[in-house]
Amino acid sequence: MNRSSTLDRGSSLVYYDVTNYYFEIDKQDDMRRKGVSKEHRPDPIIQMGLFMDTDGIPLTYGLYPGNMLDKQTLIPMIRKVRKDYTLGRIIIVADKGMMAGDNIRQILLDKNGYVLSYTIRGARSAFKDYVLEEDGYRIGSEGFKIKSRIYPREITVSTVKGTKKKVRIEEKQVVFYSEKYAEKAKADREAAIHKAEHLISSQSAYNRSTSHGAAKYVKDLTYSTDSGEVLQDAKHIRFFDDDKLIEEEKYDGYYAIVTSELDEKDEKIIEMYRGLWRIEESFRITKSDLETRPVYLSSQDHIEAHFLTCFISLVMVRILEKRLGRKYSITAILESLNKCSCSLLEQNMYLFDYYDEILSDIGKELEIDFGKKYRTVQEIKGIIGNSKKTVK
Repeated sequence: MNRSSTLDRGSSLVYYDVTNYYFEIDKQDDMRRKGVSKEHRPDPIIQMGLFMDTDGIPLTYGLYPGNMLDKQTLIPMIRKVRKDYTLGRIIIVADKGMMAGDNIRQILLDKNGYVLSYTIRGARSAFKDYVLEEDGYRIGSEGFKIKSRIYPREITVSTVKGTKKKVRIEEKQVVFYSEKYAEKAKADREAAIHKAEHLISSQSAYNRSTSHGAAKYVKDLTYSTDSGEVLQDAKHIRFFDDDKLIEEEKYDGYYAIVTSELDEKDEKIIEMYRGLWRIEESFRITKSDLETRPVYLSSQDHIEAHFLTCFISLVMVRILEKRLGRKYSITAILESLNKCSCSLLEQNMYLFDYYDEILSDIGKELEIDFGKKYRTVQEIKGIIGNSKKTVK
């Protein structure tokens, strides 16, 4: 099936993100490698890069070794999506993990564009001052404010000789503040603060993995290089880093985006970036509803077949979600379809004993009467046969 011809797809704006899936088999090979796990697990992982269109429907994916950095997958995946689809200029929307200078340079050399999140807390002091300076902000409703500027920025790129050099580019920086974001940042931090306080009093209860997110608030915290366990050191007294907390709180509610689209309106840039949540949701769907991980396979062919099956399933359920007008969540759709089962009553006759509103709407869209309780084998085979012939 050619998805481009069957769907009205917005392919000039594409979203990209990377996640990884862990294996229950501890053995490592060319693809299954130990790396930075999104779930902070020590198991071997495999990296998946995913491109998605503006409707939240996946375009293409790629599998990479588990020890490959997220940012290293972007350029190969751009080449893949442009090869698989006849696309003109595209604008790539991605998170700050893709902010490598080589990636930005290649995007611009290919005459494409980008919309990327930009870290504020890790930025230079001049940018932090710009963010906190009230001058220039336009005030909106519900505690929202926004401003932007076109500003030169130096990025570090690789040369053909393998060295690094600085290159200056013109970017639009869009900064906004939301009271809701500030409240969420504070709420999200509470768990880390509580864990940090526990780390100070009960060091033995944690290791490098379980103290993730809390360790930055604890001074004089060290780990064993072998086991990753928190080390006791009688010469140092651990205490909570209040200065770190105060510095972080200053930027609660602020968000920054950088883009190559210098003439685009600020609100449009934010709207573009906000669509990235759908790709994060897609990863959650594959890991939970579609049960993509953990992976128990070992051969390369079986691993590739596993992820291809999961990718096709994700595409199908996303298309179905769209055709239902996004009235139901993916989880709800899959739950109803899973319950739509039958049992043998007698020879050649089956009973379908589950029906709900979701199945009713799916039936109307796909021209299948899920409300019919009794079907013969021939009827069931006919429905399956028609589904293979017809693609709307």
